[in-house]
Amino acid sequence: MEQGTQWHIDYAPSEQSEWESEVCGTDVHLLHGRLEGVPYPIIPGHFSVGRVVETGGQVRDVNGKLIRPGAIATFLDVHETCYNCWYCLVAKSSTRCPQRKVYGVTYSAKDGLLGGWSQLIYLKPGVKVITLPAEVSPKQFIAGGCALPTAIHAIDRAQIQIGDNVVVQGSGPVGLSAAILALLSGAGKVIVIDKFESRLKVAQSFGVDETLIIETDNPRQHIERVLELTNGHGADVTIEATGVPIAVKEGLAMTRNGGRYVIVGHYTNTGEILINPHLEINLKHIDIRGTWGIDFSHFYRMIELLKRHSDSRKNIAWENLISRAYTLKEINQALADVEHGYVLKAVIQPNS
Repeated sequence: MEQGTQWHIDYAPSEQSEWESEVCGTDVHLLHGRLEGVPYPIIPGHFSVGRVVETGGQVRDVNGKLIRPGAIATFLDVHETCYNCWYCLVAKSSTRCPQRKVYGVTYSAKDGLLGGWSQLIYLKPGVKVITLPAEVSPKQFIAGGCALPTAIHAIDRAQIQIGDNVVVQGSGPVGLSAAILALLSGAGKVIVIDKFESRLKVAQSFGVDETLIIETDNPRQHIERVLELTNGHGADVTIEATGVPIAVKEGLAMTRNGGRYVIVGHYTNTGEILINPHLEINLKHIDIRGTWGIDFSHFYRMIELLKRHSDSRKNIAWENLISRAYTLKEINQALADVEHGYVLKAVIQPNS
């Protein structure tokens, strides 16, 4: 089956759903087969929002609210973990459960409508559903997308203190979300670094303190500038959101002695980098923390965050992250645009 082929499943709903699903970096990785254990062909789309068409009897969301046809709802894509393995029971790290099921990733198209890039989606029993509060529009929610709860997880790992100097490497959706969250967490200064000037302008619109562009002819310039902006100390917290191996070495160089370095951008294996463990980590007494996936707490807090800090209440225009909407017939173009950085965030509207 060729990439981008439309898969037809016979089903006659009572009406057509209003539906949106995002295109993120994970979908680009799926396109190129970079994730293990994916049962191709699949229906991509793991972060979605839409109008409920039908329910199988009385169904309630996680807040106990009855879900009726017509409600605007969303759901956590990671809907099943085993609650029986060491990661679930002892480590309390359900994102590492080997049995976890993820919409748009771990299901074959033959299993049914279990991905967001479809005109309808079937939510299996046990899927954790939330109806959107009135303060949060579907556009604001999908603008946050999977990047926002991922960034919430990274911020949890970063343990930002009030007044901390924070550097964010990368101003894609995850990096921009992390920068916004760092500001909301009370950071004294937030510095964002990227190679795309257009993305840095978006970061500026959200109120970050400094943006630094990566100069290919002088790769150390942005590192030296970070040191200048932090009185020669370096960042208290540096968050990597690039997925580029060299960024890790650079990030360690711009993190202060005793600082914290959080890696969230390396979702797939993009290669190795040479690091001196003594000079770059141990002598500097740096904490390095990985961030893998999200759990329901990050998803739930994302919606509470959007509810509190929507454009109408706190002047955070999340929807500005969306560059363009695409139809189902344009998914290959959407993937190419995301992969090459032509758009910041792409959204699929299957019923357009």
